[in-house]
Amino acid sequence: MNVDHEVGLLVEEIRRLGEIGSEGKMTVKFGVLFNDDKCANLFEALVGTLKAAKKRKIIAYDGEMLLQGVNDNTDIVLLKD
Repeated sequence: MNVDHEVGLLVEEIRRLGEIGSEGKMTVKFGVLFNDDKCANLFEALVGTLKAAKKRKIIAYDGEMLLQGVNDNTDIVLLKD
């Protein structure tokens, strides 16, 4: 799969699993994405897809690399639809 396609799928999953946050933007916790069965089957490398989307300024989150357990409560904010 190409990166743009995976990022598009990620946006769809954030919309499916997320909620409107305090800033009026769709937000989802990393742990929710990581532990979702559909996401687990859809993304071979979720963290890599998140990094690619962040680099393209489609999403935002604190830190450089997200790790299961440690960063489960980190908010991933959808910047662009």
